Amino acid sequence: MSNTKNTQESQDSQESQNSRNSSKTNDKQTAKSRPSPMEVLRQARGQLAELTGMEAESVSSFEQTEEGWALEVEVLELERVPDTMSLMASYQVELDAEGQLTGYRRVRRYERGRSDARRSGGR
Repeated sequence: MSNTKNTQESQDSQESQNSRNSSKTNDKQTAKSRPSPMEVLRQARGQLAELTGMEAESVSSFEQTEEGWALEVEVLELERVPDTMSLMASYQVELDAEGQLTGYRRVRRYERGRSDARRSGGR
C-alpha cells in the first residue's frame, strides 16, 4: 500500500514540476516574440519610409502604450538650399505590440533652421 502511495506522490510531484517548467518556457517564448525597443524603432522608421517615400532623420519621442508603441518621427519633406530652409515634418506613428505600423499622421511642419516657440508647462 505505501509503495502505491509513494508512486502516486512521485507522479504528482513530477506533474507539478513539469507544469512549472512549461510555464517558465512559455514566458521566455513570449518575451522572445516581443521585439526589443530598438527593433521597434528600426521597424517604425522603415515602415514609415516605405509608406511616405521619405526617410526618417530622427525619432524625437518614443514610448510604450497599452496598445503597443507611440513615436514621433522627424522627416525631411522638402530639401532646400541653404539646408536651414529645408522643410521638416513631425509624424506621430503608432505601432501594435509586435511593432507593426497601425497608423501615422503629420502633426507639424517647420523649417529646419527655426526653433520651436516656447510652450507653457514645459512642453
